Amino acid sequence: MMKRAHLLVKGLVQGVFYRSSARQVARQLGLTGWVKNLPDGRVEIIVEGAEEKIEEFIKWCWKGPPSAVVENVDVSYSEALGEFDDFSIRY
Repeated sequence: MMKRAHLLVKGLVQGVFYRSSARQVARQLGLTGWVKNLPDGRVEIIVEGAEEKIEEFIKWCWKGPPSAVVENVDVSYSEALGEFDDFSIRY
């Protein structure tokens, strides 16, 4: 079943390769969407794909890359819209 998740990741998640690492993991899992830094220091992610792959991605988001310190990951789910062809970094 295809799903969509909106994530807001809080902690030391900017300047630690979180976005590029998230893109790599999402692509390895066959997920689409995007990741971007927010002005308040959080990272925002929209991800679409198979439900079990999204859950695997969310587990990774709680760890992040080695130098990240993740405090919280807020997740909300909705139906996949199929609007993405790839997983990208937005600026």
